[in-house]
Amino acid sequence: MTHPTVSLLLALGLLAAADGAQASASLVLSPCELQDPLQVHSVTAECGTLSVPENPQDPQGRHISLHVARVSAISRRKRPDPLFVFAGGPGMAATAFYASASFAFDWIHRERDIVLVDQRGTGDSNPLTCALDDTELYRASDAQIAAQTQLCLASLKPKARVEFYTTSIAVKDLDAVRGALGYESINLYGVSYGTRIAQHYLRRYPDRVRSVILDGVVPPQIALGPAMAGNAEAALRSILARCASDAGCHAQFGDPLLSYQSLHSSLQARSVPVDLFDPTSGQRVRFEFSPYHFAAVLRLVTYTSEQAALLPLILHRAAQSGDFTPLAAQFLLVTREVRDAIAYGMHNSIVCSEDVPFYDLAAVNISEMQKTFLGTTQLEGLRNICRIWPRGPIDPDFHSALHTDRPVLLLSGGADPVTPPRDAELARQGFTHSLHVVLKGFGHGQLTAPCVGKLMASFLDAGGTAGVDASCTQADRPMPFFTSLGGPSP
Repeated sequence: MTHPTVSLLLALGLLAAADGAQASASLVLSPCELQDPLQVHSVTAECGTLSVPENPQDPQGRHISLHVARVSAISRRKRPDPLFVFAGGPGMAATAFYASASFAFDWIHRERDIVLVDQRGTGDSNPLTCALDDTELYRASDAQIAAQTQLCLASLKPKARVEFYTTSIAVKDLDAVRGALGYESINLYGVSYGTRIAQHYLRRYPDRVRSVILDGVVPPQIALGPAMAGNAEAALRSILARCASDAGCHAQFGDPLLSYQSLHSSLQARSVPVDLFDPTSGQRVRFEFSPYHFAAVLRLVTYTSEQAALLPLILHRAAQSGDFTPLAAQFLLVTREVRDAIAYGMHNSIVCSEDVPFYDLAAVNISEMQKTFLGTTQLEGLRNICRIWPRGPIDPDFHSALHTDRPVLLLSGGADPVTPPRDAELARQGFTHSLHVVLKGFGHGQLTAPCVGKLMASFLDAGGTAGVDASCTQADRPMPFFTSLGGPSP
């Protein structure tokens, strides 16, 4: 669940609903700048902190500070119900995610406040950061994973009891922020893991929710992990098939599936030395490009159509010319972006409490999984971490189907390597009023698609699915494939 919040006096709730949120004594807001992980984009906002007990059952015990931010609506006659934005990961901060993707919310921001909460364990909300990230699971031995997990837990022990960073506890934080702000009714947007947060908040606080947007949907019934390798393989093959059926791409590269299969096989036999300049730092880098690096690149570049546009080209150069430099450069770029954005301690607290304990390994076809580029190493690595990582509390109905009469807009990418459209359809079975939009050829998270921002704003303005026109998405196309390092064909 790869590649997103503030307060007010409760006594002034009715005034806030009509006149916008004002800061209370417990959460004082002041001007601030939200920064994306790459420090390329910034957003002007108001920020503050809200103190909450780390363990909700021990209100006199240790407290942690939630970092919250509000991006106030442009209109002076703004709508009374804001949009709360939940990031993915798990482990990405909502403020950083929003700073990276704020342009996609421009239509909504005209009329509504955007409220952001760095979920406990992320961003500036007592972040649980670890050196071992999930890309390391491809190459680390069981002993190395165990040792790194123990080191991470030891480093976090002075500041956190990691078992109290689960979704079931986090939604209590979110409602505390809502109450402090004085908002009576709110709208929710979640992407990837953020869809899990949004659905569970809706389950716990249905009367507080006006509408929900789920982007890259994780159904509550699913424990993420066992299907990941198969989903990633299917998305990759879908992208390569799209190239093979595109006249320009096919003319340049033939069938890129053959290049992929050739590289997958040859790298199993031997790694390839690469010597390049790091695309971020400019420093010279030498390493052995291995099946681990190949799997990491394929997994992460399939997340977005912009990165997937490079795939046929870089696979062709490696397979036909032995030039692994573009593949290696992409590895350095995409893994650094993920590593800098995710708090992996919080990621582990979520996965080890909400996913791994619910794996039905008897239903997993190991032989088929081993044929994929991800194989079984990531799944086994997560299980090794979770043998050590403390398991936290989750609500008894956490993995039950969610039933709601609140309007829900579901967004899926036709080539999503993590949450394919069928996952959204599974979640949707319990939704009385819903609209599911699938964008052909797009990956994980649909915010970058040209008309999705306007579609989301129309849905929120309507307060339901009736009359919402999603036809503009039919004209949306993923980025054309690069036929050279200079870009797509004219």
